[in-house]
Amino acid sequence: MSRLDAFIPEWDVRERHTRRVPGTPHDAVAAAIGIPFTPDRIVRALFRLRGLPRGGSVHGALRAVGFEQLVCEDACVVLGASGRPWSPRSRPGRFSAAGPGQIRMALEISATEAAGGALLSTETRVVASDPRARRAFRRYWLVVGRFSALVRRRWLAAAERALR
Repeated sequence: MSRLDAFIPEWDVRERHTRRVPGTPHDAVAAAIGIPFTPDRIVRALFRLRGLPRGGSVHGALRAVGFEQLVCEDACVVLGASGRPWSPRSRPGRFSAAGPGQIRMALEISATEAAGGALLSTETRVVASDPRARRAFRRYWLVVGRFSALVRRRWLAAAERALR
C-alpha cells in the first residue's frame, strides 16, 4: 500500500517510475531527495522553460516552491500541494487548501528492499476539485506529462549514480 493512499486514494492522473538501486531503502530515499533538483542539462533546460528553480536538492527545491511535507519516514517521503499549475501566475498552496478550480498533487519518493539493493520509486498523483479543474489539468498534462515522466526517470538515474 502506498502512503499516497491516505492523501489521494482516487486520482485523475497517476505517474509511477521505479529503478533498482544499490543500498538500503533508507539510503535510496536519502539519495533521491538529496540529489540536485536539476541533476543534468536536460532537466535544467526543462525547468528553465517552466520558470522553476534550478538550485538545491529535490526535497529543498520542492519545499521552496510551495510543496509541504506530508510524510517523512526512513523509506518514504511524501510532498503535496494544491493549485493551478497550468496557470503561469499560480503558486502552489497548502495541500489541504485546494479550492474550486484547483487540483491537489502529491509526490511520493519511496523504496523497498530488493535483491542486491532497493527498489526506488516515485509516484505522483493528481486529483481535481471539480470538472473545470479536471479539464484544465488534462489539457496541461497533454503538454507536460511526458516531460514530467522524463524528469522523474532522470531523478531516479541521478539517485542511482549517487549511491554508486
